[in-house]
Amino acid sequence: MPDIIQLLPDSIANQIAAGEVVQRPASAVKELMENSIDADATHIKLILKEAGKTLLQVIDNGKGMSETDARMSLERHATSKIRSAEDLFTLHTMGFRGEALASLAAVSQMEMKTRLHDQELGTLVVVEGSDVKRQEPVACEAGTSISVKNLFFNIPARRNFLKSNANEYQHIVDEFQRLALAHPEVGFQLIETDTLEYDLHPAKLGQRIVNIFGKPYQEQLAACQEETPLVKITGYLGKPHGAKKKRGEQFLFVNKRFIRSAYLNHAIMGAYAGLLPENTFPFYVLFIEIDPKHIDVNVHPTKTEIKFDDERAVYTVMLSAARQALGAHNLTPAIDFDADVNIISKLSQASNQTREAYFEERFSAVPRSSRENWERLYEGEAPAVRLNVPPDTTPVQTLRFESALNQQADTPLEQKTCFQLHNRYIVKQVKSGMMIVDQQAAHERILYEKFLTQVKNKSAQSQQSLFPQAITFPAADFALVLEMQQEIESLGFRIEVFGKNTLLVNGVPGNIPASREKELFEGLIEQFKINQAELSLPLRENLARALARRAALKAGQVLAREEMQALIDNLFVCSTPNYAPDGKPTFFIFELNKIEAYFR
Repeated sequence: MPDIIQLLPDSIANQIAAGEVVQRPASAVKELMENSIDADATHIKLILKEAGKTLLQVIDNGKGMSETDARMSLERHATSKIRSAEDLFTLHTMGFRGEALASLAAVSQMEMKTRLHDQELGTLVVVEGSDVKRQEPVACEAGTSISVKNLFFNIPARRNFLKSNANEYQHIVDEFQRLALAHPEVGFQLIETDTLEYDLHPAKLGQRIVNIFGKPYQEQLAACQEETPLVKITGYLGKPHGAKKKRGEQFLFVNKRFIRSAYLNHAIMGAYAGLLPENTFPFYVLFIEIDPKHIDVNVHPTKTEIKFDDERAVYTVMLSAARQALGAHNLTPAIDFDADVNIISKLSQASNQTREAYFEERFSAVPRSSRENWERLYEGEAPAVRLNVPPDTTPVQTLRFESALNQQADTPLEQKTCFQLHNRYIVKQVKSGMMIVDQQAAHERILYEKFLTQVKNKSAQSQQSLFPQAITFPAADFALVLEMQQEIESLGFRIEVFGKNTLLVNGVPGNIPASREKELFEGLIEQFKINQAELSLPLRENLARALARRAALKAGQVLAREEMQALIDNLFVCSTPNYAPDGKPTFFIFELNKIEAYFR
């Protein structure tokens, strides 16, 4: 039998390595910018076109490379960072594997210009799919400039897996922000398609945070500092009232390397115990300084996971440091958890409308002429209602609604009793027992179906804002909004560009009060991103679900009896009345025989 094992060609080996190291344009940005930092650059410029798919270029004023080093840097496992295995445990640099440039060169058309500061000429190297096309002297600035063009041009399958430009740009911005936070002493610029998105000058950490995330963060920061023989912790914690529903703005660094650690995040969250509303996450930027011999960073190709030799001790110090920071700044809860935070203002404030008409407009998902199924429930025996259960929820079951909801023939429907339980649930008598409706889940279902129909049919009505609101977004969020502007406007919003990364909200969907445009629109985008991270939904469905979540009644809101009845009526004309968009039940029927069993 002939021998069948052979060495892979270098080009294929590099492509395999690229699959681990370069997963998307953001991976390339991370590797190139880390190399610039290791080269002691004091200014780094990132230039993008089409979110890095067409071009990503990193220019720095670092040490630069000689002609030989420039060529050697493209070889696999060629590195200036380590000389022996022991060096792996004394690392102070970002990159060290020697895979980044070789991997990038294998899946792109790369051009490198580099020059040492004491040399008059630099070196140009042009590589395409691991094949060196050109190497020659060139006049260039001191430092290094690396252009990566047409990423994955020779691996179409990998390129097809890339997401939209807005999505890929968001990942790039994430990497850019992490490195900019880790190195506030370095100046950074980010240029996307000829637009300067970030221009960060060297500054202290607190100022760098404000420059990246905006002036509102200036009032949110609480300094954190703790030092022990094992570890030193510095940075900032966000005040509880600034907590958000998205986990994204949490940054943890070990020796200036961004890491992910659920264990240490648990310690930080433990310090916030009792200070945060449910399902919200605080902002923090925290740095751990520790002797490299106590950690192992060589456990993952992207180097975002590390191991501590005494993780429990680091956890204890982190928890103590966070608690002291919050205690020193007297950061008690700034949020009233029982307050009405509903996007829809109090029903009693509706002017020139009766409460009944106001509620009818806001809860109506379909025209009254289409409500025959629900009305038949009051006239006699109703057909069984098949539950359309979303994926990953309770298996499909069948409920049968009895005739007239236990209503005596001579009693008008409007006079039947229903009431609120703890301002969260609506309780109503039905023939088979007692129906309990979750008012928030029910209203989400009503609004979701209404918004989804509008966005599909482009039939939403918009109301003009008396005082249009200007909203400034992070660059990635601004790009996301522009990408789906048409779908957003089909919901009834009216928006226009109003300067750099700023939108003007001129109108909101009809039947939603136009007094809180900014809060509603920001909530829509934040909820959209949460859904995007947790679920795989079509764009229109995600938008409809996000707006329904942010505009729905909330637990704790007091309702009048006619409002409760309107909510129930409109719930049961929905195509799927039994479940909220997230799969939670909207109502439950507590059968009479079960109630009787408690008294036997």
